[in-house]
Amino acid sequence: MDTVTPQTVEVTSDPETLSAGYRASKVIGSSVVNDASEIIGKIDDLLVSPDGKRPYVVLSVGGFLGMGTHLLVFPYDKLMFADKKVILPGGTAEGLKMMPQFKYATE
Repeated sequence: MDTVTPQTVEVTSDPETLSAGYRASKVIGSSVVNDASEIIGKIDDLLVSPDGKRPYVVLSVGGFLGMGTHLLVFPYDKLMFADKKVILPGGTAEGLKMMPQFKYATE
């Protein structure tokens, strides 16, 4: 018979506080606006760094119906959430289109 070793997992976050947070399933697909409330893109995906410690957002800009879109990646903490809006302070559609494009790994 296998013996099960009890494990202790330390919980460092307050579950009540986190329950008011933003679910990935609700953030993905959200429009992103700039300081002037102009739509500058849409959240395509959320990624976690290879070390598992830092979240990133994949932002889709430009294009129409999925054609000609330009993907960018930003640290998640660059976004602000206020008044049910996702805001990228200082972002402009033209400026974002000039940034290097992000591509997903093939594996």
